[in-house]
Amino acid sequence: MTLTKEQILEASDLQNLQVEVPEWGGSVFVRSMTGADRDAFEASMVTVNADGSRMPDMRNLRAKLVALTLVDAAGNRLFDVGDIPRLALKSAAALERVFEAAQRLNGLGVKAEEEAVKN
Repeated sequence: MTLTKEQILEASDLQNLQVEVPEWGGSVFVRSMTGADRDAFEASMVTVNADGSRMPDMRNLRAKLVALTLVDAAGNRLFDVGDIPRLALKSAAALERVFEAAQRLNGLGVKAEEEAVKN
């Protein structure tokens, strides 16, 4: 079946994954990223120097991805860009747990690349 423009735009294609975070005393929903979220995340990982050269920027990597993927039960993002510095101060273990779930769900990281090669 060939999809129409309307079918594509109306398709419910974002997934949620519930993740237990004992350090925070409960669970959270991690959502797959939209195309815009993915572009924002990738752009945040690069710094452009005054001479135009680009350098990787790994500062707050985990907090950035967590902020883009944590949602409430209705699918609304819990954090925005301004929350990243405070979120980065949370437990490294808790951030890592959510970060890894977000990586898996969104096909990010070395493990995702290895899985893609296998498949």
